[in-house]
Amino acid sequence: MHKLLAVYQFLGRLWIHKRLFYGLMGLLLTSGVSAQMRFSFHRGLMGTQFNLIVYAPDSVVAQQVNAAVSARMDSLNQIMSDYLDGSEINRLSATAGSGKWVPVSTDLFHVLQKAQTIARLSNGRFDPTIGPLSLLWRRAVRRKEFPSAKERRRARQAVGYRFIELDSLHRSVRLLKPGMRLDVGGIGQGFAVDEALKTVHALGVQATLLDIGGDILVGAAPPKSNGWRVEISSGKVNDQDTITILLHDAAITTSGDTYRFLEHKGRRYSHIMNPRSGLGLRHFVRATVLAPTGYQADALTKVFSVAGLRKSKKLLKRFPGVDVLMVENKNGRLHVWQSAGFQQLEISRLRKR
Repeated sequence: MHKLLAVYQFLGRLWIHKRLFYGLMGLLLTSGVSAQMRFSFHRGLMGTQFNLIVYAPDSVVAQQVNAAVSARMDSLNQIMSDYLDGSEINRLSATAGSGKWVPVSTDLFHVLQKAQTIARLSNGRFDPTIGPLSLLWRRAVRRKEFPSAKERRRARQAVGYRFIELDSLHRSVRLLKPGMRLDVGGIGQGFAVDEALKTVHALGVQATLLDIGGDILVGAAPPKSNGWRVEISSGKVNDQDTITILLHDAAITTSGDTYRFLEHKGRRYSHIMNPRSGLGLRHFVRATVLAPTGYQADALTKVFSVAGLRKSKKLLKRFPGVDVLMVENKNGRLHVWQSAGFQQLEISRLRKR
C-alpha cells in the first residue's frame, strides 16, 4: 500500500513537472513570437528612394533580409531598366523588326506577360511598348522643347502592345515592328516589390513594408496591430488632408502630376502619357489604387488616370480585388470618387500641421 502511494505521488510530481515544462515552453514560444523588433533600411534605387521595414527577432536576421532584398532588386533593375544601355530589356528592344524569337530571363518574361495582360484588359491605356514616346518626352523635359507633331507621329507608329508576341513554351519574345522600344517603367517597380516580398517571406519574415517611390507593398501586420498605417490624400487638390488606412497583405500606389509635368504654350502636360495620343494628360487627375499585388497597383494607376473618372468606373470591373480613389479636375470642376473598398478601409481623417 505504501509502495502504491509512493508511485502515485511520483506520478503526480511528474505530471506537475510536465505541465510546468510545457507551460514554460509555451511562454517562451509566445515571447519569441511577440518579441519582434522593428528595423528600417533606406537606399536609392531605380531613380528613386527605396525603403524597407521589417519586424525580425534580431538584427542578424534583419540584415540578412535587407541584403537579400537589395540583391534581388538590383538584379531586376539590370533586367528591366530602359535607362541602362546594357539591360536585358534594351537588348531585346534592339531586335525589334528582325523577325527573331529571343529567349529571355524568367523575370523579363513574367513582367512582359503581366504588362501585356493589363494592356489588353485596359484596351491599350497601359502599353509596355510606349518606349519611343517615353524617349521623346524625356528629351522634351530635359531640353524644354516640345516634340513636333512629326516626331510624335513617327514614335506612335512603333507603339502597340499587339506587336509583342510571347512564347510561353520556349520563354521567348518577338517584337514585330522596327523601331519598337519596350518601357515597363509603369509596372516594373510594382513587379519588383512583389518579388522582394517573396524574398522576405522565404527568409521566414512576415511583417514587412516595402516602398519604392510611393509604390507600397505590405505583408503581414506588425506585432500587436491590425495593419500598417498608410496615409494617402483625402481627395482634395493642393491641401494637406489625408486619409489614414490600415493595410496588410496588399499594395497601394498613387499617380498624379503634382510634381512631374511639362508646360508648353500655357498648357500643362502630365508625365502620365496616353499611349493612344502620344501626349501627356492635359487635365489634372490623381488615382490611388489598392490591389492584391504591387504590379497591379503600379500599372492600374496609369490605366485609370488615362481612362478618366467616368470610364474607370466601368473598367474597374475587369480587375477583381482592386479598389480606386480618383480625383479629377476637368474644366475647373473637381470630381472625387472612391470605390467601396476604400470606404471600408478609411479609419480617420488627419489634418497635418
